[in-house]
This record gives sequence, structure tokens and C-alpha cells, in this order.
Amino acid sequence: MGDVINLKRFKKRNEREELAKQADANRARFGRTKAERALDERSKDRASDVLDQHKLNDGDAS
Repeated sequence: MGDVINLKRFKKRNEREELAKQADANRARFGRTKAERALDERSKDRASDVLDQHKLNDGDAS
């Protein structure tokens, strides 16, 4: 005769494993270190500054 299995416990364990897989996928997809975020912010600020430096004045261009 086979072993008795508690289906509720099996279902809960299966759900936990699926949630753990989803969490790992989210960490890989969205997880970035503080240094990576800071570097991205600095490069975005630098690009904005360079763009502002190349703007023409309102009425001075002839």
C-alpha cells in the first residue's frame, strides 16, 4: 500500500516553491545594487547637462 499524503501540505509546499521561483526571477529582472543605480543617475544627469549646454538662446541666434 502507498504512503498517505497530506494534500493540503503538498499544495502549500508547491505554492511556496512557485513563489520562490517568481521571486528569483524578479530579483534577476529588477534587482540592482545601490552603486548601479547611482551610476545610472550620474550618467543621466551628465547627459542632461551636456544637452543643456548645447541649447540655443531664445532670440540671439541670427
